[in-house]
Amino acid sequence: MIPLVEVTSECEALGFELSGVCAADAPLHIDALTQWVENGFAGTMDYMRRHLPLRRSPTELLPGAKSVIAVGLNYYQDLPPGQAKRARYALGRDYHKVIRAKLRNLERKLAEEHPGAGFRICVDSAPLLERELAHLAGLGWFGKNTMLINSKRGSWSLLGFLITTLTIETNKPAEGGCGTCRACIDACPTGAIVHQDGRWQVDSRKCISYLTIENRQPDLTENTHGWVFGCDVCQEVCPFNHPRPSQPLRAQPTREPDFQNVIPWPTREALETLTEEEWDRITEGSATRRAKRNQLIRNAKRAGEVS
Repeated sequence: MIPLVEVTSECEALGFELSGVCAADAPLHIDALTQWVENGFAGTMDYMRRHLPLRRSPTELLPGAKSVIAVGLNYYQDLPPGQAKRARYALGRDYHKVIRAKLRNLERKLAEEHPGAGFRICVDSAPLLERELAHLAGLGWFGKNTMLINSKRGSWSLLGFLITTLTIETNKPAEGGCGTCRACIDACPTGAIVHQDGRWQVDSRKCISYLTIENRQPDLTENTHGWVFGCDVCQEVCPFNHPRPSQPLRAQPTREPDFQNVIPWPTREALETLTEEEWDRITEGSATRRAKRNQLIRNAKRAGEVS
């Protein structure tokens, strides 16, 4: 068995603030996810239903998998003034590419030391119960807003995973909770955080992130409260994202150069007349490319109507 510290030290050297390992076992919350889909909370994200069988075990993605290495990369920084409001994870270079490149280096290192081992990198695009695996690997626990919260660092972390056939020493699952706090529930502009089936869930059909990115309808009737790509409200109000003397690591500016190099964006008004060439320029190498030109125009116009 490979000692846990050998892996986490490599992850730290690559710039990950959070890292841990869990066994590649069947997830505990697959039935809860299935019920979430059945409740209609996935909206038009039909891929959530199609990929349910693949989410039943990491071995569906990598036969013979024994361990899952989970990592977290801090992306927090202030929103640039004057620009159209977008989620902070989309300010810099596409996080899929940034985290994947780091995990590829980790994979190469482990492959050199353990010839014949199998690996698969997953960064938000593979059918994996990511937050559950991150919880089991000790990175954080589930908040009422369904975000993964680390008690020392908060929730401003993007997740990545390296599934492997190697047997690695595992972490203990993270412990923590929100207690009686309902800051995110009360602050959510659209009431998307709902209590159903005995737990707090996000109804995507009301969530501004879903409305501005995943919803492909030509028109929006919902108030997006000024956001044109994603939304950070439930994280902005979370007490675990507010630094204090006893917890100085919370909401610290990202140290990742690819995130610090903020891609310039136009004002909301300028987005209303966005050309195809302008869309290509402002979304190149960015996670904002998920939203097509017509969506950004739609979002900007709707934000202007209800501002």
